Amino acid sequence: MKVAIVGVSGAVGQEFLKVLAERQFPIDELLLFGSARSAGTEYEFRGKKYIVKELQHGDDFKGVNIAFTSAGASISKEFAADITKFGAIMIDNSSAFRMDTDVPLVVPEVNASDAKMCPRGIIANPNCTTIQMVVALKAIEDISHIKRVHVSTYQAASGAGAAAMDELEEQYRQVLNGEPATVNKFAYQLAYNLIPHIDVFTENGYTKEEMKMYHETRKIMHSDVEVSATCVRVPSLRAHSENVWVETEKPISVETAREAFAAAEGIILQDNPANKEYPMPLFVSGKDPVFVGRIRKDLANPNGLTFWCVSDQIKKGAALNAVQIAEYLIKDSKK
Repeated sequence: MKVAIVGVSGAVGQEFLKVLAERQFPIDELLLFGSARSAGTEYEFRGKKYIVKELQHGDDFKGVNIAFTSAGASISKEFAADITKFGAIMIDNSSAFRMDTDVPLVVPEVNASDAKMCPRGIIANPNCTTIQMVVALKAIEDISHIKRVHVSTYQAASGAGAAAMDELEEQYRQVLNGEPATVNKFAYQLAYNLIPHIDVFTENGYTKEEMKMYHETRKIMHSDVEVSATCVRVPSLRAHSENVWVETEKPISVETAREAFAAAEGIILQDNPANKEYPMPLFVSGKDPVFVGRIRKDLANPNGLTFWCVSDQIKKGAALNAVQIAEYLIKDSKK
């Protein structure tokens, strides 16, 4: 098994190395690629040191079985042909191909078999906020079809990369020292603040991040579900939180929903308000599952439920989901 990582120096690229090691992913040969700036950087994986090579057009991906790419949409589009032309499966973490009809958009707990239908040799990793939400929605969908979803997200600084995390920490230090806050990664100071704006605004008043949740959820779930989202950047470092309202065709009791979440793949039920037990990003950071809690009936809709979910968006929302796709492909090939 020959594996390549493109964009290895970024937050998700580094997480790829950790997740591949943690899950003992079968690798006989590993190739690391990055920008000209990253070229020559050395990283250790399973006790062996690897040098980052500059990503260039050519035959560097000859013999590669699986390539994990997380270097941005423009790079993915530019190098997709180079990566896949010798038969490698490109599992792409950018937005480049997510809505292409001939590229599967996969969350293994929800639609793993879609990964087998990739005529271009490309499988897209969904947006991080969509991934954690559809893992939770699948448990409800299996009981009764979901007609509508309203969701508010509370997205950590890490969603904008390692530099954004550094900036948030620096802003807290600056504010506490009475200094002006450095603002580069976001539209405004994030420390001690909330910013109801992630990605660019579209003509309908929603941001691209919010519209991703609409379109991607429908594609992954093969559903006519309507999704309305508001995405907010919050001053936490890592792991995204979401408050989700669902309307189903048939009413679902809280007890039934709890049982479904508890039995669902990839979910940890943490729902004991009497003991102040509910998911929080501080405790979910670095963990694999989607954590679900605060399950209630929607007071405004007899067919409605609402719940709170938290997941590490660098792990399940990016690197882990991609590795799980690769694991599924390997397992399926052995059948």
